[in-house]
Amino acid sequence: MIEFINVTKSYPNGDVVIDSLDLVVNPGDFIVITGKSGAGKTTIGRLLIKDLIPNKGKIIFDGEDLAKIPPKKIPLLRRKIGFIFQDFKIIPDKTIGENISIALEIAGFNPSKIQQKVTRLLEMVGLPKKENLFPMQLAGGEIQRASIARAIAADPQVLFADEPTGNLDEQTSIEIFDLLKKINADGTTVIMSTHDVTLIDLHKARHITLQKGKIISDTGGKKKSPENTTKEKIDAKPESKTKK
Repeated sequence: MIEFINVTKSYPNGDVVIDSLDLVVNPGDFIVITGKSGAGKTTIGRLLIKDLIPNKGKIIFDGEDLAKIPPKKIPLLRRKIGFIFQDFKIIPDKTIGENISIALEIAGFNPSKIQQKVTRLLEMVGLPKKENLFPMQLAGGEIQRASIARAIAADPQVLFADEPTGNLDEQTSIEIFDLLKKINADGTTVIMSTHDVTLIDLHKARHITLQKGKIISDTGGKKKSPENTTKEKIDAKPESKTKK
């Protein structure tokens, strides 16, 4: 589903945040990425939604090379990849229900079914009957749940959660992690970045550790999705003949 091939991202000041990264994410994976601040966790997500462009290397998503996706099709890409931001990105002067409705409208959801969808999403994330409340009326964990509901509103194939438990207490962090596991169990591929390694001990998850933009450990190993493996074999066909 997702493949980073020798991807490097650096900034004009010379800082290298992703360094020759090779990463394969298979459909249905639940991946927890850990590493110190600046290790490159958030950058992986931003590269995936084409908010950043790599200096070199290739990123394949759903069989497409992201470098070949024109700007006008980036919104379509982002409908397939839900993103939970560290600072929530919830619109403060809109109710929770309105925040989710806007995401559905942008995704082209049937207007007559938006209200029903909003209600179902809020029930799923544990916020029933709170759609008319404003963000300031909710606790931190509730705002995070609302941001998760908005991120999965368009039924994305992949959900990238950037430090979703960063400012939450231990119990609320566990509840959010459990919610992400539930979303994963329903068929969504989940990639979560976090500083909190204790969460990994509580649940089975593929654990990737980043250090200075490089993967220094990966409990899931490297696997290639069928479509990418096939493509690679096709691309490598002339070389294979030479070997024979």
